[in-house]
Amino acid sequence: MLLWLILIPLIGAGLVPVVAKPYVRTVAYAATAGPLALALYILGSYSFAAGAPEALTRVARWAPDLGLTLRLSMDGVSAALVALTAFLGPLCVLGSKTAVTERVRTFYGWFLVLQAAMTGVFLARDVVLFYVFFEFTLVPMFILIALFGSANRRAASVKFFLYTFTGSVLSLAGLLSLAWYHAAVLPPGSTPNAGTWSLALSDLALAGRAMPANLQGWVFLALMAGFAVKVPLFPLHTWLPLAHTEAPTVGSVVLAGVLLKLGTYAIYTLVIPLVPDAAVAFAPAVGVLSVLGILAAGLMCWVQTDVKRLVAYSSVAHLGFCMLGMFAFNRSGLQGSLLYMINHGLSTPALFFCIGMIYERYHTRSMDELGGLGSRMPAWSSFMVFFTMASVGLPGLNGFVGEFLTVKGAFEAGALPGHDGPRGGMTGGVLGPWFAAWAVAGMIVAAVYLLYMLGRVVWGTYHAPGEHGGPHAAPHSASHGQAHGHGPDEPAGGAHTGLPTDLSGREVRVLVPLAALCLLLGVYPAPLLNMFADSVDTTASLMQGALRRAEQVRPEAPEAGSAAQPQSAGAGDGAAGSGAEVDAGEGEGVEGRR
Repeated sequence: MLLWLILIPLIGAGLVPVVAKPYVRTVAYAATAGPLALALYILGSYSFAAGAPEALTRVARWAPDLGLTLRLSMDGVSAALVALTAFLGPLCVLGSKTAVTERVRTFYGWFLVLQAAMTGVFLARDVVLFYVFFEFTLVPMFILIALFGSANRRAASVKFFLYTFTGSVLSLAGLLSLAWYHAAVLPPGSTPNAGTWSLALSDLALAGRAMPANLQGWVFLALMAGFAVKVPLFPLHTWLPLAHTEAPTVGSVVLAGVLLKLGTYAIYTLVIPLVPDAAVAFAPAVGVLSVLGILAAGLMCWVQTDVKRLVAYSSVAHLGFCMLGMFAFNRSGLQGSLLYMINHGLSTPALFFCIGMIYERYHTRSMDELGGLGSRMPAWSSFMVFFTMASVGLPGLNGFVGEFLTVKGAFEAGALPGHDGPRGGMTGGVLGPWFAAWAVAGMIVAAVYLLYMLGRVVWGTYHAPGEHGGPHAAPHSASHGQAHGHGPDEPAGGAHTGLPTDLSGREVRVLVPLAALCLLLGVYPAPLLNMFADSVDTTASLMQGALRRAEQVRPEAPEAGSAAQPQSAGAGDGAAGSGAEVDAGEGEGVEGRR
């Protein structure tokens, strides 16, 4: 069953080049509707409260001598992300009907390949399979930006590819080092498969936890080098605003909705459980970078005049919240991080859809040229305000619960019970109230700049785009047009597009499902939280153990005539080499949980 989630889009991609042109979109609809129907069937038929159901696990050995297997499985976290990917697919096909009129076969063929690769990342439980899917997402996204983007599309696609590919190579080195350690260093008998070459995540988890602390640290840095670029974590975010701005609307929707989640999912699924002690050691640094990303991205939004670029920078801030909650290592933070991933995958793609609809009509995204659209396009403006409020985190909409849990988790992660706490329900950790306070400041900044954007675009006095009649008007030139969201050789605005002034029925059908889910998850997020419960509890338990080990080896002031004896964080509770043996049960849980 899981294999069909990947195969159906691939079959569709194979049919697109051979069917008659009028049927290309029909094939694309079918190839995206099939996985959505299958994902809904899985969500309705299986419970993820106890982890990955046995029926949703597939293992096939295709090169056992090399330790290569086809391992697919689905737990609550991957089920939610697969469903999100499948949900956005048909909306992208429907939303691109008028935007993509040339090279239609190329566009939908590569889009379907991208759908299959993204789904494969969330289902893979073998390192090679995971890496193949993870890396292959670069190719179709590169093509979609390079062939169907705006004026600077080539520079954007090259920067996107170089950043993410370079980081991915470093991540592969980290994964292979774990496989080497499992085969060459672990003594036979210390773990079930020790001394053999294995690329199963459960075996790599045992190898990682048995590593000395310094070696774990290097593996952590290698893994994070690739996955943090994909998030993107500040200051590795510089490729994202350009890629978002120059990508076609569907490219931005997929990039924000799913592709960025590949990075956060990889950190949650691979980095944290494979090298937990190193994750604890580097958590303060990740927390600082997350907060800096939240604040810096918010400040960058202030100087943007291109609405699409502003929303792109807001994604950097949103993903900063995801990382902050994840590295709180407690139940609230992990729940908030995972929920934030799903919520961001709904509200931000919806904003990109809205911006794309304006661009199709007026060929500009510049706030200097857009104003008072509320009187001209009331339906579009209503959706724009709604999704902006969801992105801000207005109570009652989907963004609020994730933000609240993330900040709560960061606040609670301030002290270990029995050492510096507990204080008011502290769970232990390396973040604490100051991190939460700065994150709240970032929430305020986000609310201000997004409301400022609405004030300029939706409200105020209407002036036709291209007339530069608004209060912030600037002299127009060709370079000004491209810098502020005009495509090459396009009129500044007001050109006849064949579209109605306000939203068409097709465009409403794109936005209504997104709005419905934003509202539903805002008032009733319990189903998602229940799906995450087993995975969150397992990860929180693992990381609380790592926090206690880190606390036990914290250097203390030496007494007179004695010296503190350093101890490896990976050595467990004092027994040399016990990391592999003590954590063997935890390692077996990685594959079952994920």
